[in-house]
Amino acid sequence: MTTATAERQAQKNYTDWYASTGPKAQQPRLTPEEEARPFAKYYHEEIPAPDPAHYALMHSPCDPAKAIYPEQMNDLLNPGDLAAETGWCNLPNGAGFIANRILYPDVTAEMIDWWFAWHPLEDLRYRIWYPPQHGGIMLSPEGRKRILDPRIPLAERNWGVTHHVTENCDCGMENIDISFLSPRDFGFDMSRWKEPFVATFAGGYGWAVTVDRNDMSITAPALMCHIFRNVPGGLEHRTRFWMGYRFSCGKPELSLPPGVAVPEAAVKGLAQHNVREFTRFKYFLPRIYREFGGRMEV
Repeated sequence: MTTATAERQAQKNYTDWYASTGPKAQQPRLTPEEEARPFAKYYHEEIPAPDPAHYALMHSPCDPAKAIYPEQMNDLLNPGDLAAETGWCNLPNGAGFIANRILYPDVTAEMIDWWFAWHPLEDLRYRIWYPPQHGGIMLSPEGRKRILDPRIPLAERNWGVTHHVTENCDCGMENIDISFLSPRDFGFDMSRWKEPFVATFAGGYGWAVTVDRNDMSITAPALMCHIFRNVPGGLEHRTRFWMGYRFSCGKPELSLPPGVAVPEAAVKGLAQHNVREFTRFKYFLPRIYREFGGRMEV
C-alpha cells in the first residue's frame, strides 16, 4: 500500500472530522494527490443544467393535499404514479415534503447499488458527484469495514452505516449525518418489495447543522427515500423527503413543536438541489460505472 493510499483510507475520529469541515466548506482546489486520482477529471466537467420544465416545478409550492406523509410510504409500491411526483410544500403539520422523479435511460439498479457503496470511501468521490455543492464525506471505521466487506451484497452494505457529509443544499454549507437503513427498517412492506414495483432503494434519516454552527442554529431531522423501479425507457428514480420527521421505535414521528414549520427556504432549497444533483447523476453515473464499476478500491 502506498503512503497516499494509506492517507486516503485513514479514518479521522469524529472531533477531527468535524474540525476539518470548515476548510472543506470553502471547497478548496484539489490537492496534487487528488488531481492524480483516475476519476479527478469528473470534478472539472461542465455540469448539465436541469430540464427547464422539470426545474420549474420546484419554483413554487405544490398542493399539500397531493403529498403523502411518511406513514403512507407504501403507496410508492403501487403501480402507476402518485398525485405529486415532482414538487415541494409544507404539510399542514409544518413538516417539509419533497418529491422528485427522474428517468435514467442508461442506468441500472446494479449501478445505483455500486455507487452508494463506492462514493463514501473518500472525499473526492463525493465531490465529483456534484462539485458545485459537495464538500466532503467521512465514514466511521466500522462503517468503512462494512462497506468494504465482499461477503455483503452491494445493495445491503450501507444498511446501518452513517455518512457524515458536508454539503450545501442552497442554504449554506451544512454537516449532515445520513444514517442509511434497510427498506424493512425504513418501514416498507416487504411482502410487496419485488419487481415490477421496486428495483432498489437507498434511504434513511438525517440530521443537519450549519458548518459554522452556533447556539442559535436551527436544526431538524429528516427522512430520505430514494426508491427505484424499472419502467419502459429505463430506471425511474423517485425521491421523497420528509423534513421535520424522525424515527421513533421504528415508526416515523413528527419532531416539530406545535405551531412550528420547517422554513420554506430550506424545503425549496433541498428540492431544487435534488433536481440539479440528480440531473448531473443521470449523465455522470453511466460513464463512471463503465470505467470503475464493480470495483471498490481504485
